[in-house]
Amino acid sequence: MRTLYPDISSYNKLHLNVDDLHTLYIEESGNPKGIPVVFIHGGPGGGTSSAHRRFFNPEKYRIILFDQRGCGRSTPHSELHNNTTATLLDDMEKIREHLSIDQWLLFGGSWGSTLSLLYAQAFPEKVLGLILRGIFLCRKQDIDWFYQQGASAIFPDYWKEYQHPIPLAERHDMLSAYHKRLTSDNEIARMSAAKAWSVWEGRCSTIDPNADLVDHFATPHFALAMARIEAHYFINQAFIDENQILNNCDRIQQIKTTIVHGRYDMVCPIEQAQALHDKLPNSEFHIVRDAGHSAFEKGITDNLIKATDNFVLSRA
Repeated sequence: MRTLYPDISSYNKLHLNVDDLHTLYIEESGNPKGIPVVFIHGGPGGGTSSAHRRFFNPEKYRIILFDQRGCGRSTPHSELHNNTTATLLDDMEKIREHLSIDQWLLFGGSWGSTLSLLYAQAFPEKVLGLILRGIFLCRKQDIDWFYQQGASAIFPDYWKEYQHPIPLAERHDMLSAYHKRLTSDNEIARMSAAKAWSVWEGRCSTIDPNADLVDHFATPHFALAMARIEAHYFINQAFIDENQILNNCDRIQQIKTTIVHGRYDMVCPIEQAQALHDKLPNSEFHIVRDAGHSAFEKGITDNLIKATDNFVLSRA
C-alpha cells in the first residue's frame, strides 16, 4: 500500500493580487522542471497545508498549492465579496499564467473535484489530466444530502449537535438558518455557528473517528472561513447551473481522468462518482471499500498516490 511521500519544504512562496480586494497565497515545491500539478483544495474555504505536497513524487512533479479566496493564508480572511466560482476559475488562470505554465495536471478532492471539473470544462486545452477524489457535483440534491436530510440519518448524534445553534422553527431550512448566522454582525453567534458547521463536516469525513481531524476543523481560523464560504457558495448553488458538470462532460472526454471515491463517503455519496464515470466512460474509477471522504484515509491515499505515480509513467 502506498503512503504519503516524505515531508518537503516549498522552494517558492508568493502572494498574488487577483483584484483590488483579494490576495492569494501560492507556493511551489518539488522539481521546478517536473510535471506541473496544481492541488485544488476542498471546502470551498478549506485551504492547504504542507501535507498536501506529499501526494506527489517531489523528483517528478512541480507541485503548486494555493489557498482560494478568503481562506488559508489568502487575504482578506473569510471574505465573501467577489468570491464566486467564476472568480476562482479566473484566479486559477492567473496563477497558471503568472507561473508561465502551458498545461498542468489538476488534483482535487471534494469541492476541489468540483472546481477541477469546472476548470477543465472551461479550459480543456490547459489540462494535462485530472486526478479526482470524493466527487462533489454540487447539485441541489448533493447539498441537501449533507446539510438537510441524508447524512443526518447516518450520524444522528452528530446531527443533533449540528442542529443545536438553530431554533426548532428554522430547522426546515438549515442552510438558510446557518447562512443568516454566519453572515451576521453578532460575532459570538457567528463563531458558534462556524464551529458547529465545521465540526459536523469533520466528524463525518472519515469512516473511523479521527479526533485530530475534528480538532483541526474546530479551530476558529479554519472553522470561520470554511463555514462562511461554504454557506455562501451553497446557498447560491455554487454559482453554477443545476447539473452543469454532468451536462458538459462532452468537453473533457479526451482528458485522462482518474476517479477515487470511498465506498462509505457520507459527505459526498458515491452515486456522484458513479454518475461522473458514466459520463466519462474512459475514466479510471477506483472504489475504496473501507474508506469515507478524507484523502488521508489509508485506502484513499494509496489510490491517489498510485494515480500520481502512474501519471508520471504515462508521460515517460
